[in-house]
Amino acid sequence: MLEDYLGKKVVVKVDRPLGSRHPIYNYIYPLNYGYIPGTIAADGEEIDAYILGESISLDEYEGSVIGIVHRKNDVEDKLIVSNNDYSLEEIQKLVHFQEQYFDTEIIMTKDSL
Repeated sequence: MLEDYLGKKVVVKVDRPLGSRHPIYNYIYPLNYGYIPGTIAADGEEIDAYILGESISLDEYEGSVIGIVHRKNDVEDKLIVSNNDYSLEEIQKLVHFQEQYFDTEIIMTKDSL
């Protein structure tokens, strides 16, 4: 259950760095995006994560899970990882480039509300 990750430190392996192009949908990533090694998500792959607050391309990142993108019409929810605080509105704007295609809600840590 992804909610168990809220507030926890994780290490994200970045496979779609800031500025890279999506291999299928051809859009540019405006942030670093990756996965949590050694985990399994509902889609059978490793749990994916958005990294917020870094302005350079990364290979790896350690940060706290400040929220979850819950996709109501898809099985692939995403963690939101950062070492900074963000409002719900800021998170929605930062992940909109990809989440605009899904019916989503953002679940945040109690500290972030």
